[in-house]
Amino acid sequence: MFIITIPIQNHSINLNLPTGPSSPPTTEPVVINIDVDFDGTVLWNGAAVPTRGELEAKLSEVAAQPNQPEVHLRPNAVVEYKSVAAVMASAQRLGVTKIGMVGNEQFLR
Repeated sequence: MFIITIPIQNHSINLNLPTGPSSPPTTEPVVINIDVDFDGTVLWNGAAVPTRGELEAKLSEVAAQPNQPEVHLRPNAVVEYKSVAAVMASAQRLGVTKIGMVGNEQFLR
């Protein structure tokens, strides 16, 4: 019989974690709602944006701010994916970093 003993390997990573309680945000974040209607119409805080150029101008203004507002993208359940993807692609290309999908529960079945 041949027995080999090996010491236990501990893989650890040293992290510098903050100490003490975290402080809540002092101000509520600014939220911009972008809705994509069933026919592909884009609404910026409830107002229709007639052209993609105007949408990109508004997204450029958001991206230029040092503390970007949150952009909530809310697509209609029956809208074509290409309309939503075009808005997301424009936001990403122009440098919008705080973007999220809202209302995904409508797609669960």
